[in-house]
Amino acid sequence: MAEVLTRSQAEDRESRYRELLPQLEALISSETDVIANMANVCAALRETFGFLWIGFYRVENTSLILGPFQGPIACTRIAFGRGVCGTAWSEARLVLVDDVDQFPGHIACSSASRSEIVVPILSEKRVVAVLDIDSDQLADFGPVDAQWLTLLAQHLGQRWPTL
Repeated sequence: MAEVLTRSQAEDRESRYRELLPQLEALISSETDVIANMANVCAALRETFGFLWIGFYRVENTSLILGPFQGPIACTRIAFGRGVCGTAWSEARLVLVDDVDQFPGHIACSSASRSEIVVPILSEKRVVAVLDIDSDQLADFGPVDAQWLTLLAQHLGQRWPTL
């Protein structure tokens, strides 16, 4: 894939994910730099879906450190097990929150955020990062998002550099 993203006018998310994922797979399979891949994934997801905030937090020792993102200014560091991102990291599982105000310990990086989905990225069976997406709409994420974002996270994890 060159620097062009092909998008249909499909209204439903399933169709948009179905069209986007192969393009992202092609993009990340031809690039070895993880930061470049995260940056392009954020841009493509933002362009396709228009979510409030899309970004990555990378695991560094005992914290998640802000990586590439699209959207308003974000929290820089998140502790293990803290907030939605820290929970996804500590439990190595996808966390979907319909109303962030109801999530115990939610970290409010933006007051405009209403719902959130966080998908862990695993490499060699350990969480190396999380993909965090926030929406300004309540209950904006569901099973379709979980399914396709999990597939994307698996592709990213396979391309993650081993240290």
